[in-house]
Amino acid sequence: MKRLEISVALVLVLFCLESNNFLFAQENKKNDEKIFTSLWEGKLKISSVSLRLVLKVFNNSDGTLGAFLDSPDQSANNIPVSSITMTEDSLKFAIQIIGASYTGKIYKDSALVKGTFKQGGMILPLDLKKIEKLTVINRPQNPQKPYPYNDEEVTFENKSANITLAGSFTYPKGSGKFPAVVLVTGSGPQDRDESLMNHKPFLVISDYLTRSGIAVLRFDDRGIGKSKGNFAAATSEDFATDALAAVEYLKTRKEVDPKKIGIAGHSEGGLIAPMCAVNSNDVSFIVMLAGPGVAGKEILLLQAKLISRANGETEEKINKGSKLSENIYDAVLNEPDNDKAEKEIKALYDKVYPTLTDEEKKEADSQQLMMAQQIKQILSPWFRFFLKYDPRPTIENVIVPVLALNGEKDYQVDSKQNLPEIEKALKAGGNKNFKTVELPGLNHLFQKCKRCTVTEYGQLEETFSEYVLKIMKDWILEITK
Repeated sequence: MKRLEISVALVLVLFCLESNNFLFAQENKKNDEKIFTSLWEGKLKISSVSLRLVLKVFNNSDGTLGAFLDSPDQSANNIPVSSITMTEDSLKFAIQIIGASYTGKIYKDSALVKGTFKQGGMILPLDLKKIEKLTVINRPQNPQKPYPYNDEEVTFENKSANITLAGSFTYPKGSGKFPAVVLVTGSGPQDRDESLMNHKPFLVISDYLTRSGIAVLRFDDRGIGKSKGNFAAATSEDFATDALAAVEYLKTRKEVDPKKIGIAGHSEGGLIAPMCAVNSNDVSFIVMLAGPGVAGKEILLLQAKLISRANGETEEKINKGSKLSENIYDAVLNEPDNDKAEKEIKALYDKVYPTLTDEEKKEADSQQLMMAQQIKQILSPWFRFFLKYDPRPTIENVIVPVLALNGEKDYQVDSKQNLPEIEKALKAGGNKNFKTVELPGLNHLFQKCKRCTVTEYGQLEETFSEYVLKIMKDWILEITK
């Protein structure tokens, strides 16, 4: 799940960057044309979390300065800097899209800037050092062209939603009808590779499976990349119709065995896969990668606790935040009218405020911008649906083979909370062909992790455990032979 409930200090930066990350990606083509006159890198420390920031300065055609800001650990690149001034002894810039600014003094022959980063009332020290070139992030699992298989850019129609979706269809060379898999992304606006923190998990998965004789279709979420539609107005049920449209497309391909088409979904995609299986006779198997087995409210409450602990928060603060979150979720669940629900949420914040310590009040005061954005997010159609949706009745009705995999160190979709419930629901429904596996030492992205925090995702070279890839490949080939 990309939509996170994490420590309030980190949310202010992470939430703003993630929710605009797709917009920033549109700057990539412009970025390719820029010649950077200077590069500056520093670390922003928020509580126990450290985030790298990179300022990339260039000259505009009219002679003025321009810049982009990257947050590599959050996979946010080319955030447009709205204004920047640089003199011999000072650097100032503002980023209107995330409500942030920086003011610093240049030292040591213009090679070091010592200053402060401000966002939403929060003021943090940030030193920037001049660097000669951008740090190259190693992603050894990313496949390099030419591929030893066919790779086609394709489009297909979701007739029920009247939208066109775009993706990549990879299939082995040679004749024959191959088993096929549709990959379904996790929550948040995702491209076909499920790009996150400079990782491309779906590209790695599709490459591995296709090399093993399995055709794969991965596609941009509706309204993202080359796909049409309105992402913001959609819920998981809407995304399920997109996945089934992908299945319909695969049935038209001569390279695919129409009786051997499955769906593999990650995170929210693992919630969507069972929906598809019970609504279509054309789905012959499903793979749930870190898929939910309980209602969204339960997942989010535990998720917040686990991530906060990993970030070093005190139990007292964690419990305060958990109680407030639970009350907010209940307000959303019990009040369908957004205006009334918003008033209730704000009243809950106001009620808690007097009980905070002076330090916590200062932190809360700095987060008015974040609060408004989070309330809007909480009242969105997607969040409302996810909060109340319990996947267990749907999983009980899945009669096709199921592979459910969860990382033991997954702090977003906890394996001990979700995997037993998935297994229990499958057994209750009489499914005889399923396999559930808890994978030691792996996080939400199925990486072998160290600290296993969310910000560590981008710091790890591994994109997706090859051990897990082999489990998926062997299982799919076995049930489709």
